[in-house]
Amino acid sequence: MSEEIIRRGIDRGWLLEPEAKELCRNYRLSVGEWMVVRNQDEVKNAVGKFGFPLVMKIVSPDVLHKSDIGGVILNIDSEEKAINSFEKIREVAEKGGYRLEGVLVERMVPQGVETIIGAKKDPQFGPVLMFGLGGIFVEVFKDVSFRVAPIRKEDAMEMISELKAYPILRGIRGRKPSDINSLADAIVKVSDMMMELPQISEIDLNPTIVYEVGYKIVDARVLLKKGE
Repeated sequence: MSEEIIRRGIDRGWLLEPEAKELCRNYRLSVGEWMVVRNQDEVKNAVGKFGFPLVMKIVSPDVLHKSDIGGVILNIDSEEKAINSFEKIREVAEKGGYRLEGVLVERMVPQGVETIIGAKKDPQFGPVLMFGLGGIFVEVFKDVSFRVAPIRKEDAMEMISELKAYPILRGIRGRKPSDINSLADAIVKVSDMMMELPQISEIDLNPTIVYEVGYKIVDARVLLKKGE
C-alpha cells in the first residue's frame, strides 16, 4: 500500500499532502481526518462532518509550498466562509495556472507544544533523523538533535531529552508535561519509513503538535528521488 502511494508521486518528485498523510497513516503516525473537496456541495459535506474551525489548503501537482501562493486559509468558522475560501483557492489556482486536484479540508487542531520531526538522505551517512521544537527554537536557536537511522525508542528518547528546550516538554511554570513517550514512538516510525522506502529523500512533519496525551501531525511533506 505504501509503495503504491510512492508510485503516484515518483515522477512528480514529491507527494501531495493527502498522499503524504495517507503514507503517515500507513505507518500508524497520528494525523487528523481530512477530505479533498472539488465543489461547493462537497465543501458543505466537509463542514457537516468536521465542524469548525477549519483549515483549507490547495492540492495541486504544481504547488509544493502552499502558503507562498496564498493556498492556505486558516480559522474558517462558518459554512459561508468555507465556501468563500474554496472559491478563493480555486481563483488562486486559475490565476497562477496551477492544475487543481481539489482543496484539502480538515479541522484545525487544538494548541499544544509545536515540534518538528524530519528526516533526510545524507550522501555519506544515509537516512538522518532530526527532531526539534518549532518556532524560534529551531529558527533562531537551532535547537535540534540528529541521529542516523535506523534507531530504537531509547535513541528517540535521547533525541528529545538532549534539546535545550526539553524542560518545556517536561512541563515548566505550570505547563502540563507533554506526551514524550508517543513522540518518541513517532520518531521511530519515521526512521522505519526511511529505511523501508528508499525512494524517499526527505520527510518534514512540521508542525507536529504534542499534547499531554498524544500528538497530531498538522502538515506533512515527503520528497522523493525522482524517477526511481
